Amino acid sequence: MSEYHNPVLLEESVNALIGDASGVYADATFGGGGHSALILSRLSRKGRLLAFDRDPEALENAPEDKRLTPIHNNFRFIHNYALLYGVEFDGILADLGVSSHQFDTQERGFSFRFDSKLDMRMNTEGERTAADVINDYPVEKLEDIFRLYGELENPGRVARLIETARKQSQILTTGDLNKAVESALPPYADHKWLAKLYQALRIEVNEEMRSLEKFLEGAAASLKQGGKLVVITYHSLEDRMVKNFIKTGNIEGDENRDMYGNNASPLKAVNRKPILPSENEIQTNTRARSAKLRIAEKA
Repeated sequence: MSEYHNPVLLEESVNALIGDASGVYADATFGGGGHSALILSRLSRKGRLLAFDRDPEALENAPEDKRLTPIHNNFRFIHNYALLYGVEFDGILADLGVSSHQFDTQERGFSFRFDSKLDMRMNTEGERTAADVINDYPVEKLEDIFRLYGELENPGRVARLIETARKQSQILTTGDLNKAVESALPPYADHKWLAKLYQALRIEVNEEMRSLEKFLEGAAASLKQGGKLVVITYHSLEDRMVKNFIKTGNIEGDENRDMYGNNASPLKAVNRKPILPSENEIQTNTRARSAKLRIAEKA
């Protein structure tokens, strides 16, 4: 499992998650199974774990354990499965990072480090790829994606460079894309700039922001009173959404109050500030450097 993905904030997240060892829990982002393995080790024989992942390769890591129910689907449908199985969760964990396996598998097209097909689908059975986005989206929509999801400083220029390049020939590989935007690269830290560009594409291909919104709503509806929601985020967009939802019950952060003037959010924050990985963890796993752990309780 560790070869597939090295889980971030492992002990901290599972410690926050587990209350009743005989309870029902969800690992909403199974990945390499590292979080699930530790959860199962903390559960009694009566405990139960539902593990979600839309990537069929990830669920190949699922161990043979009667307490574990693997679910090949997007975590946005967590409440549907809570209703299907007739459960309320004692705790739900979501690690929103892309797995190391997805980044490091060349043919998946997640990384600018390799010259491979522009794919980026977390669910390999999905229809739309990054190449479809790059070649088919109007330039105005590409600009919006690069601004909103990549937070690039020059999204309009990047979109126009792509439009110019695709008129000559389709942009089908990561190498094609890197070449198309080459003149927009900054004179230093170009890898960080490319990481933002690829992040924006990945988010659009997989509808990550919409899925996260639906997941948060479904998780809040599926938790028992006092149940814990534990979420690890990796960039400002998703962290802002999680923080706002915990505080107000919606991703925009618009506070709603009941007739008595009380905050109507279904959750309350357990930790006011996010828990960050230790320096030692960052040194041993560089992908942990941007991670933030937020914990909430069903009010």
